[in-house]
Amino acid sequence: MHGALSVYAVCVVALLLKMLAISCCQGYYRLRYKAFTNGEDAAFFGRLANVDELPQVSRAGRAWANDLENIPAFFALAGLAISLNAAAVVIIWLTVVFTVARVAHTVCYLSGLQPWRTVSFAVGLVCLLGLAVTVLQACGL
Repeated sequence: MHGALSVYAVCVVALLLKMLAISCCQGYYRLRYKAFTNGEDAAFFGRLANVDELPQVSRAGRAWANDLENIPAFFALAGLAISLNAAAVVIIWLTVVFTVARVAHTVCYLSGLQPWRTVSFAVGLVCLLGLAVTVLQACGL
């Protein structure tokens, strides 16, 4: 089971770094254009607050929100599968494919690439369902 746990750990770190990159992307565009929606941030740069976010910041925010709908379920399901000693090879495949799919989803989301954004989302969703089935099987259901 050590192998599955190690792969899971690497995937968790990769997803954390991916989410951090989205946050940095938002900060980059705000700083580049000195466009802030919070009054205190704008004032710090001697600007007035913008009523609306920049389109790039809004898009990154939507990608971040999508991550928050999917990645916590991955953390829980893969962690449960490992804790229940489910088949390591299944866990490894599902965690790696999920991680690659989520990275691809973010790249496609930020780039506005359809249908690839939807395809990568669907692949990640299938992995989550696979992990859920793996957990149930490990419970004897």
